[in-house]
Amino acid sequence: MESAILNTDILSEVLKGRNRSVRSRAQQYLAEHGRLAFSSLTVYEIIRGLRATNADRQLERFVSLIRTSGVFEIDMTVLLRAAELWVDATKNGYSRNDADLIIAATAITADRVLVTGNTQHFS
Repeated sequence: MESAILNTDILSEVLKGRNRSVRSRAQQYLAEHGRLAFSSLTVYEIIRGLRATNADRQLERFVSLIRTSGVFEIDMTVLLRAAELWVDATKNGYSRNDADLIIAATAITADRVLVTGNTQHFS
């Protein structure tokens, strides 16, 4: 299994633990790679959602997960790549959602596969 970065939707499903397929794949990935990886923007999106719903226990669990995961920071290289993706998306009629583009750019610059259930936004 290739090294990957989880998109927010998949990490959210991992945290919920309800989807057997997602849970199984996450366990396989952890067995092979030792830890999950995601963008710091995904951290923001997950924390924002948990705080909005006053999900304090889940927030505690997530903060613990952050400590044992690979969190890829948004640096200038990621932002420059995201800007290129935005221009390409604009020219070709694709989604220009900044969060998605920054997460995609994070995966590209880290040379990792992006795991997402939202393939339409990342085509």
